[in-house]
Amino acid sequence: MISIIIPTLNEEAHIAAVVNFAKSQPNVSEVIVVDDKSIDQTVPIAHENGAKVITSTKLGKGTSMKDGLLYAANEIVVFLDGDIDPYPPDTIKSLSDPIICGEADFVKSSFSRNAGRVTELVAKPLLSIFYPELLRYNQPLSGMIAGKKSLLKRLDFRDDYGVDIGILIDMHLMKVRMMDVEIGYIENKSKPWQELGKMSKEVSQSIISKGTSTKKPSYLLEEPGTSKNIPSQIEYALKNHLLKFNKLVIFDMDNTILRGRFIDACANSFGFMDKLMDIRSSATNGICMTKQVAKLLKGKSVADLISVADNIPIVEDTQLVVSLLKKRGYVVEIISDSYDCITEHIKNKLEMDFSLSNELEFSKSICTGEVKIPSFFFSSSDSLCKHPLCKTNAMTDILNKYNIKKENCIAIGDSLNDLCMIKEAGIGIAFCPENELLKLHADAIISTPNFTELLIHAAKLDSKNKAATKVKKFVSGLSQQGYGFFQMLSNAIRQKTKEKIHPN
Repeated sequence: MISIIIPTLNEEAHIAAVVNFAKSQPNVSEVIVVDDKSIDQTVPIAHENGAKVITSTKLGKGTSMKDGLLYAANEIVVFLDGDIDPYPPDTIKSLSDPIICGEADFVKSSFSRNAGRVTELVAKPLLSIFYPELLRYNQPLSGMIAGKKSLLKRLDFRDDYGVDIGILIDMHLMKVRMMDVEIGYIENKSKPWQELGKMSKEVSQSIISKGTSTKKPSYLLEEPGTSKNIPSQIEYALKNHLLKFNKLVIFDMDNTILRGRFIDACANSFGFMDKLMDIRSSATNGICMTKQVAKLLKGKSVADLISVADNIPIVEDTQLVVSLLKKRGYVVEIISDSYDCITEHIKNKLEMDFSLSNELEFSKSICTGEVKIPSFFFSSSDSLCKHPLCKTNAMTDILNKYNIKKENCIAIGDSLNDLCMIKEAGIGIAFCPENELLKLHADAIISTPNFTELLIHAAKLDSKNKAATKVKKFVSGLSQQGYGFFQMLSNAIRQKTKEKIHPN
């Protein structure tokens, strides 16, 4: 069977067509969209059309490709671009058949369209110097390829525009059986001229660095200020289509959405429960514990971690309740002290709007053991509690970004880590709580593992807002009537005064 991997960034216009095309092909058992933190509707559209969706661990097409590769279930993988519609009908068959039939281990696509400017002016001249035998590939920069997962996993995927030519060269250097196939005519958008310089530079870096045994020439090194601007989680979460909403529901993840804790599940799967318990018993503060726990994940791939998360049961009615909340005009998010690669994955599965969490670091899709605690968790002048590190700070930040009143926020969680958030939200809900202090401060308690009751509290909040709106309109109407009465009285007084001064 075949796994289709589609790296995407803001491809809402085409992703449905690409996913459905891939799903319709023989031998395709899974379609994986690896999203590079799109700010449009790419993710929900991909989900609605039946794709598996994961969020890239780092910005850049190469990382998305590697993440998808490690997540794929099948040995034969086909990479498609997310911006092509329509694809020639036999694209996937043409790419995969040589591998299925044992004729090749890696297949590169050619297509009936004039080669691009970077291909003709940069890639091919450099290939003629370093790898003239690769000039037989008409489209060396094509991103539509197929290969064996076991071979592709051995490659060092670049994060930039040099990734596709780099894969071609690496496969050549590994002396695998390679084939170039014609897939037909395609029409895709050309890069704007402003991008051509960057693309040319990164393609040349890839070819030259692989074609020489020395370090990259100094003139090809990245210049200060030219690196990709990486958005913060808050900037990524701030989606324009949500700005019209004025209500927010915040879910904790561990032991709330998930019927277990992610890190505990990892400890059981990877055999470090004793080390985890030692850290919990000896760590002096939350920051120290977060840093030490992350080191236990060093060497694990993003696919390993997602696999663990996928084996933790999700509260059964979560997706239905999230859907109903969104229909009622709520922005729905996760705030968790777990890791962004997991909260993003759960958010995508449940079609929530965004998530905020700690940022686990990866290199080539493998966890480094380092973690960044984002600034939105730390105390600031807007903080509602005195803790130096608290989920409430993240809640405040997102409320301010979306201009949502605190009274219009519902927060739901299970532990003391959620206490401040539950105390400060308009409605704070303790979910299957064991802690008595949490029970004391919560506005409501859900004692069974389902979220249906949450809809009742959302309806109460909606009713309260409607009542407030009616009162506001009534008061406004009274004010207008009062102003009209005052005007009428003033006119009458002026008229009487005028009659006394100027009698007939």
